[in-house]
Amino acid sequence: MKIFITGGAGYIGTALAEKLAVLDEIKEIVLFDNLSRPNYNLFLGNPIPNGNKVHFVKGDLLDTRKLKKEVVGADVVYHLAAKVTTPFANSDPHSYEQVNHWGTAELVYALEEQKVSKLIYLSSTSVYGATDEEVDEYSPVNAKTYYGLSKLRGEKHVQRLADKVNALVIRCGNVYGYNKSMRFDAVINRFMLDAHFNRRISIHGNGKQVRAFIHINRAAASLASMAVGSMESGVYNLVDRNLQVLDIVDVLKEIYPDLEFIFVDQHIGLRELKVNSVKTELDHVLQQNSDDIKSELIDFKNQFSF
Repeated sequence: MKIFITGGAGYIGTALAEKLAVLDEIKEIVLFDNLSRPNYNLFLGNPIPNGNKVHFVKGDLLDTRKLKKEVVGADVVYHLAAKVTTPFANSDPHSYEQVNHWGTAELVYALEEQKVSKLIYLSSTSVYGATDEEVDEYSPVNAKTYYGLSKLRGEKHVQRLADKVNALVIRCGNVYGYNKSMRFDAVINRFMLDAHFNRRISIHGNGKQVRAFIHINRAAASLASMAVGSMESGVYNLVDRNLQVLDIVDVLKEIYPDLEFIFVDQHIGLRELKVNSVKTELDHVLQQNSDDIKSELIDFKNQFSF
């Protein structure tokens, strides 16, 4: 089986490649990435197990000719490449449209000419917008930001393939946790960096807002299982837990007793989103979480160099 991953050098792509490489069914993994972050950590540090299976191709989603060339022969395609943002951020609409919307369209056009068996598109729970009620896969979408809208439009392109290939739309929660291709714009990761080295974190709003989260290891393992598992085409929420920002702060205070925190615009109650998954098809690929949030963040702490 040949795997093709757009955004393969990114935060999730790096973790996913490591999970896929150990599967016997998979013979080749192509990581397609334009390194726009720029992020070269994929190439450094501990070798990927069975790294001889892995190949890197520098390329852009909007480079139609190269995309069509490199995806030839792929059995399963993961579409992770995207311009990403912190939850509910709302700026730079043109970039989101170009990469997340039209970049996805280019990939779908390329796959229409291929005999791909499965397409796994990593969308975002941001397509639900913000609501006081818990949402699931059957809840209406109500994207509020340029990022959320661009991911939702990308979903529409992927769903066009559902009658031809196994097309999975995975709405992922906010990912956190250590790996070597870190993102520090994600809220928990940023808190950890600031807590560890500055002993101070900044909380925007009153801190009572709830968000849906998933640990990087669980996200990657679950996505890897989808390559060889059986799931019907459709939309699935990939979430681990719903946490209030102040809940995260309480855990950080246990890990760093001298931690200080300041509120920015404390009088403002920021938008929130609670997400659940009710589709049983996800049960056999969703990797169970045996750790509590404190254990995960202690493991994160132990990865810092000093």
